[in-house]
Amino acid sequence: MKRLGIILAVVLFTALSTNMEAQKKNKKQKEAPKEPETHILISTSLGDITIKLYNETKLHKANFIKLVTENFYNDILFHRVIKDFMVQAGDPNSKGAEAGAQLGSGGPGYQIPAEIIYGLYHKKGALSAARTGDQGNPTRMSSGSQFYIVHGKKFAEAELKQLEARYGTTLLPEQMAAYVNVGGAPHLDGQYTVFGEVVEGLDIIDKIAAVETAPGDRPKTDVKIISMKIIDKKIEKSKK
Repeated sequence: MKRLGIILAVVLFTALSTNMEAQKKNKKQKEAPKEPETHILISTSLGDITIKLYNETKLHKANFIKLVTENFYNDILFHRVIKDFMVQAGDPNSKGAEAGAQLGSGGPGYQIPAEIIYGLYHKKGALSAARTGDQGNPTRMSSGSQFYIVHGKKFAEAELKQLEARYGTTLLPEQMAAYVNVGGAPHLDGQYTVFGEVVEGLDIIDKIAAVETAPGDRPKTDVKIISMKIIDKKIEKSKK
């Protein structure tokens, strides 16, 4: 019995030690500083939009920051606008483009590997990377510069259940709630990389989506990105 007692004591001590180590590890993980969020102010001819870039999509985040710091997007047009769906920009060929010019094929000369992450979805205001179709792009690589912001529409829960059955997927509870209450484009989930979202200026997205368009979905009156810049949200809040 004495030997058994010693063995039990050793097992208990080991279990307690392991549990304490796990608690310490969890505490360290909780205390570890979070990667700071990056916010970008997009000034357009119809007003200002502030977006937040997701830390989870590191390649897209780094690339977007690079292009913003290089002033790549200055004077680029929203060349494709579809109400209740999305507004698209990022084609450098749109700078100074004549009326009627076919746009949408331009870029920086490279693509970005897909970062399609379950839980990052196409709610209204989602910032996503445009890309070419699956036939010539089976890995769903993103355009190096073209992006779209979801305008979308609201869905009934029954419609979303039908989409789940059709695509063999399951929406998270918050996804379901967002598509019902805020709107979005759920059929794009899992197809394109979502790498950020609008945090201020959804009313400007509404304005852009409401403009009159010509065949090909280009606005009849140009909607231009005047500039983009990285901002510190803490400083911006203190100014208000």
